[in-house]
Amino acid sequence: MTDSSSLPQPPTAQPPESPVFDKDFYTWTTFFSLLAGQRPAEDRAKYMRMRDLANEEADCKKCEKHLTYLFNYSPVVRFMRDEIKKLGTDVNPTNVRCKRCTTRQTGGFDLHYGILLCANELQTRGQIEDTVTHEMVHLYDNLRFKFNDLDLKHHACTEIRASTLSGECRFAREFFKRGQTTITQQLQECVRRRATLSMRNRSSVRDDVHAAQLVNEVWDSCFNDTRPFDEIYR
Repeated sequence: MTDSSSLPQPPTAQPPESPVFDKDFYTWTTFFSLLAGQRPAEDRAKYMRMRDLANEEADCKKCEKHLTYLFNYSPVVRFMRDEIKKLGTDVNPTNVRCKRCTTRQTGGFDLHYGILLCANELQTRGQIEDTVTHEMVHLYDNLRFKFNDLDLKHHACTEIRASTLSGECRFAREFFKRGQTTITQQLQECVRRRATLSMRNRSSVRDDVHAAQLVNEVWDSCFNDTRPFDEIYR
């Protein structure tokens, strides 16, 4: 078994040169004018960047605190850690990084770099639990199966499995956080939607139709494959 340092290191979440903090822009006046719809969309994006810069240290510390708790007490995180250990790699708070991300995503996994959590996009322990579990499923799939990084069907399959098994598509999360009120086939619809969106963000995927086609081609086998769980955990 390899030690924890063998887990690939996540890429830095910041760009080479961080944007300069504009204290004259990041004010209550700007905030309320954005709420009132008196500023263009690009000003909202700039305000969010300034917010992330101002709160970077606090966001990362909060993320790291929740992450430590989850590795100690979360049943799903502890289970996934044990299963990944069986494949020769240890995942723990020292090699899962909480960073400020510059894109609107909650986390990521890269075959060569590892697991990243976007501290500025994760507000609660529950969100962090769902996200780290999602990325741990990706890591498990890369270690357990003959994963071909150039095969888009392999990526579609692991996106389906990660959304299914992480808990991010359970009904309460969809209903209260995302406003999705459909009950019939709710889990399947959520997994399809999130897996398709993830695939669409890949540069080698042509468009929405191509992304949906890739998900559909592997749907039956990948949605029903709950390994390493006996069944969908939550």
